[in-house]
Formats: sequence, C-alpha cells, structure tokens
Amino acid sequence: MSNLNHRLFSYIQSSPTAFHAVESARQLLMATGFSELPEGEGWQLERGKSYFVTRGLSSLIAFRLPENGDTGFQLVAAHTDSPCYKIKEKGIISCGGKYTMLDTEMYGSAISMSWMDRPLSVAGRLMVRTAEGVEPRLVDAKKDMLVIPSLCFHQNYGVNNGMALKGQTDMLPLYSLTGQESLHDQMAAMAGVSKEEVLGADLYVYNRMPGTVWGAEEELISCPRLDDLACAFSAVTALIEAVEVKNIAVCCLFDNEEVGSCTRQGADSSFLSDVLSRIDTVLGLSSEEHQRRIAGSFMVSADNAHAVHPAHPETSDPVNRVYMNEGIVVKFSGNQKYTSDAVSASVFRSICADHDVPVQAFYNHSGQPGGSTLGNLSGRHVSITTVDIGMAQLAMHSSWETAGTKDLEWMVGGMTAFFSTGLRSVKDCGWKIEK
Repeated sequence: MSNLNHRLFSYIQSSPTAFHAVESARQLLMATGFSELPEGEGWQLERGKSYFVTRGLSSLIAFRLPENGDTGFQLVAAHTDSPCYKIKEKGIISCGGKYTMLDTEMYGSAISMSWMDRPLSVAGRLMVRTAEGVEPRLVDAKKDMLVIPSLCFHQNYGVNNGMALKGQTDMLPLYSLTGQESLHDQMAAMAGVSKEEVLGADLYVYNRMPGTVWGAEEELISCPRLDDLACAFSAVTALIEAVEVKNIAVCCLFDNEEVGSCTRQGADSSFLSDVLSRIDTVLGLSSEEHQRRIAGSFMVSADNAHAVHPAHPETSDPVNRVYMNEGIVVKFSGNQKYTSDAVSASVFRSICADHDVPVQAFYNHSGQPGGSTLGNLSGRHVSITTVDIGMAQLAMHSSWETAGTKDLEWMVGGMTAFFSTGLRSVKDCGWKIEK
C-alpha cells in the first residue's frame, strides 16, 4: 500500500494542471506498450493491442482491444482538473509600485482560505509561434513563486468569526517586490522561447507541497488534487494492469468537470462518442452492430466522495455514512446527480465481492443538494449503464485534501477487477458476469 500511495504522490507531483496530468498518464501508457493515435489522422487498429488518443492536451481516452469475442465496452472515467486559480492574460497588478501581484480568477469552486499563507507555484501551457504556425509547450515552474498573504489578525479582529473572501482583492498572489520581470516573460524563458514568440497562455496557480503519509498508524494520506487525480491515477494503473480483458477496456480522463464539462474535451462533449464509434468503424462493424455494442456496455464513473467529517458528523446522512479506509464508495442520489441505481451498483458490488474489495454506500444528507460528477454528463452522448464510485476523503476542493492509505489499493484493485471481468448484457437490466 505504501508503494502505491507514493506512486500516486509522484503522479500528482508531476501533474500540477490537467495538461500535465494527461502528459503523465501518456508517459505511463507509452512505457507499457500503448500506442498513440492522433485524432486528426487515420487509425489502424489491431486486435490484442492497446492505444490512446488525447484532445486539447487535457483529456485522454485509452483502450485495450481483446483478441476476439467482445460484446461491449467496459469503461472507467475520471477527471483531470481540480479547483484552483487561473492567471488572467494581463496578469500583473501593482500596489504603489512596491508590490507586484497576479490578477487571478477562480477555476471551479475552491475553498479559498485553504490557498492562503502557503507556498504556491505556476504551471500550464503556452502557445508558441513557429515557422509553420503555432504549437503548445507545457511549462511548470517547479519552485515556490507565490504566496496569497492573509490580512493579519490585528487588522482584522473578526477573522475567526467568519470572513467573506473577495476574489479580486483577498485572493491575489504576491509575486514580487520589484516588478522588473513579468510572469509571462519568466514562463516563456522556462519554455526556452522569447516572450515575443508566445501568442497565448493557460496558466494556473497550484499548491506544490508533496504528498505525505501520516496518522498514529500511518493510516492517512494528504496531498493536493486528490479530487480527482487519485481516481485518474487508479484508472490508468488498472488499465495497465488488466492485461487480459474480455471486452474492450476503456479508460477516460476528462477535463473541465469542475466547471461543468461543457468544453470540447469535457465529459459533456462528443469526445467519448467519437472515439467509441471510430473504434468500431475501423474494426469493420456496421452502425447497427455499434449500437448493439453500446447497449451491452458498462461504465464506472470515478470521482471522490465525502467521508464523515470528525467534527461535523451531522453534515452526513444519519445512517448511510462512509469512512476512510473502509472501501470503495458507491454513490447514490435520488435526483440522479449520480448514475448509480440498483442495477449498476449490484453489478459492480458483485465484481468487488469476487475480488475481496470492500464497498460502502454514500447518500447526501437530505437537507443538502450535494455535488454531481461526469457520469450523467457523458451519458447525454453515449447512453451506457453507469455506476458512480469514489474514494472517501475529507476537505474536498481544498488545496490540501485527505484520504485513507488502504482505499487507493482497493480502488486500483476494484477497477482492475472490473476491466478483467467480462460483462454481457443478456436482457434489459440483466447482466452475465464472466470471471
């Protein structure tokens, strides 16, 4: 378990943005024999081989083709983005000529106070002019560059009674006391280009503190971006480890879940439907055969879940409670913000039971609306039986989140078992499970 958690820490450390999370996944896949398929070029697919395709540099779909006999797709989906602060194009704000701050806006729904008074850095992508046109360059400062300083207690005596933080004033990172060099100039130099060659940038502030194992018995982990890079890492790892698959095994990493997924690389786009239909077209299936395959497909939508808070247990459902280190969480919602129902949950629970992977059930407190995730959004374009799962964690949307050391192993184990188990749709809501 310790080794797996430290592998997760390494993945997260190399993935300060969604762009880097996909690049880190890309490197893992290529190192284990997966071939890259450019979306804008012709595809040649071979049975028994493994492939992946990216979109926008921040979403990725990888898949394994079995030798024969497949009747459906078995998919695991997670997301690559996390709440943070995005730097605006004219990103410099001066205070009296003495301070240089960065002009930022919130991406997603972050817990703002968790970003204050800690070392921060900058990463993202630059679009660079070349002789042929433009091309992307990923950049990561990999050093402490910023702090968002809080107002001292003596100038804000009511701070412990609650303070409404304002994004345009309270959450601006302090960058410099001189202002002699702009951030964009510095990032261009890191990419090995001149500032004149940079035509555009998507730059984000991130917490660069490394993950840690802690607790009286080292039973807990804390790290930035556990939501949802823990599930993204688990999905990629499971696809790599599930060498023998009975159906087409698909790992989907989508960007922009934290802002609604309504982008060309989000779950609420045509990316998944494009890739699945293209696979079947290249394999020679007819349109009707593709639809039959979709009808026999099953998705696991993976996004972390809320563990019972030790100081605020009243915020959780009184009986349907989930805890860290007690297994994979299956998430339910009466208003269908989660896709799990009796059918999909039963299939997933059966697979986990066969592999000694514990499972627990999550429901929101009935007085709270709760969150949602990408399962239903992808279902708008590809209607597949889906179960929503996650790891139990604390402090979701904080810059520093906490989970259990055992749960990552169970998540990888459950996903690997899912990919390795053959599912066959035998009738509406009926499934045959081939071990």
